[in-house]
Amino acid sequence: MTKKSILIIGGGPSALMLAAMLDERKFEITILEKGAAPARKFLVAGDGGFNLTHAEPLEQFITRFTPSSFLEKSIRSFTNDDFRRWLSAIGIETFVGTSKRIFPVAGIRPIDVLNTILKIITRKDIPIKPKNTWKGWNENHDLIIDHNYKDHIVKADIVVFALGGGSWSKTGSDGSWMSLFAAKGIKTIPLQPSNCAYEIPWEEKFITEEEGMPLKNIAVFCNGKEKKGEVVLTQFGIEGGAVYALSAEIRQQLNEKSNATIYLDLKPTLSLVEIKKRLANRGKKSLTTVLNDALNLTKLQIALLKTILTKEEFTQPPVLATKIKQLPLKITGMAPIDEAISTVGGIALEEVDENFQLKKIANQYVIGEMLDWDAPTGGYLLQASFSMGYYLANKLNND
Repeated sequence: MTKKSILIIGGGPSALMLAAMLDERKFEITILEKGAAPARKFLVAGDGGFNLTHAEPLEQFITRFTPSSFLEKSIRSFTNDDFRRWLSAIGIETFVGTSKRIFPVAGIRPIDVLNTILKIITRKDIPIKPKNTWKGWNENHDLIIDHNYKDHIVKADIVVFALGGGSWSKTGSDGSWMSLFAAKGIKTIPLQPSNCAYEIPWEEKFITEEEGMPLKNIAVFCNGKEKKGEVVLTQFGIEGGAVYALSAEIRQQLNEKSNATIYLDLKPTLSLVEIKKRLANRGKKSLTTVLNDALNLTKLQIALLKTILTKEEFTQPPVLATKIKQLPLKITGMAPIDEAISTVGGIALEEVDENFQLKKIANQYVIGEMLDWDAPTGGYLLQASFSMGYYLANKLNND
């Protein structure tokens, strides 16, 4: 039986999972990587805590994606539990952290995970060819590849694009492919930062004293969505898991009216009624003392209330109680795209079918962060990329 040729453009998580799962007895598979080595962004992502996926129940897990309907089939085909079992089978043991994020056990570094996956690909005799940059198509939909500063026409029965998003350009993930698809008449959505810092015009004296301090055990609200956790105050504004999870809602407001408002619940364990009661029974104690003693607010939380509220609001207990449960913060912008953890935008979802095949070019597929979907940090981004690679491999193997 003559093998079909599959050309994978890109060397990130979705590309590597695809290659690891494709049937090498059926296909002649080649990976072309623009950089000197694959998966550089995968390695950089591990610098801040290498969570591979998340342990929450599948039905809840699926809702973390926007739009969840687009990725549901892929994630059900290779779930977070499936991913853990597969990692264990190849020698990467994991554990569930206190936040339900899933990490490799102590001693296993990101490079160890990558090398283990690469060994699977090597055993399949799948070459990874570095310093090959895709530059577009010719009139027959063959690929134009720049290697050693010379353009070459490369033909394949099946092409899979897995070129990543637009953040962390130092890793090669720069979104430069956007213009090539647009020139081909394939609709693209401008890339925007996601899971990034958000700009807040802090009062200078306040942020000079509080820069880098975390607000812990709070809840953040935006457009009816809530996320509990912590955030960190910076000179630029605010960042951290609790605000990253609201990226879609914040970004929508910023796009519509150039600013956004989030609300902090500084004491999610207490009801508004209880807070009002404790403030009302303060006797001769100052409000600051009551906030510290009766409500156990931190010095940072009290300072934040004082900088956001007017003196009149702070000194009226009923108003103060309401603001403790719903403190508004005005966001005026996002961090630059290159400083974001991930991006949203890219190939419009309407341009691919349910199997990620381009509707305008038969037998050519797009997977990974190139597509216009979004997810918070915490393992969701990696899981979706691995799931898409798995799903497409399974589809191609069974065609």
